[in-house]
Amino acid sequence: MNDLLAQFRNLNTRDPGSWPPLPKFVLLLALLAGILVAAYFFDWQTQLEELEAGRQDEVKLKQEYVDKKRQAVNLDLHRQQLQEIESSFGALLKQLPNKSQMEALLVDINQAGLGRGLQFELFRPAPQETVKDFYAELPITVRVTGNYHDMGAFASDIGQLPRIVTLNDLALAVGKDGNLSMDTTAKTFRYLDEEEIAAQRKAAKAAKARK
Repeated sequence: MNDLLAQFRNLNTRDPGSWPPLPKFVLLLALLAGILVAAYFFDWQTQLEELEAGRQDEVKLKQEYVDKKRQAVNLDLHRQQLQEIESSFGALLKQLPNKSQMEALLVDINQAGLGRGLQFELFRPAPQETVKDFYAELPITVRVTGNYHDMGAFASDIGQLPRIVTLNDLALAVGKDGNLSMDTTAKTFRYLDEEEIAAQRKAAKAAKARK
């Protein structure tokens, strides 16, 4: 050990060629390490990052390929499902009256209650409809009095109307005469005509442009 350490004593830094073998080897090792570190930070690091990004892109592209292949294999099934959805949607849409049929629907709701012997104390459609994407919703505040079974039959008749009507926020109370009083909000729906849909889209574009 003393002999090895002795090789590092009194080294002439101006003439490394005259150094003993061990210091020369250590110096070459240090130079090699410095070159490798410099090469990593100035060249290899960027290449390694690009390589890793390329690997990630490869994984992403492979997954996209598998997904598109799966979609292509199931394309006929997707088309069939789309046709079934469009058919079901069309059937539901037919249950929504248009603007001219709304008055008749309100009469049907009223007749459903009268036909069960119920007395209407309040039947007040909202002054304004709530417009959605392709349909409008009209809530009607209703208060009827009668017995329990007649009210149940009335609710059943509403559910069997050819047009969609829902009863919401039901509240029952017993009156002084022993009869029941039911407060509810009946909601009817109608589909928008082409002019209304066009106006709605125009208003939505204008609102988006203002943002």
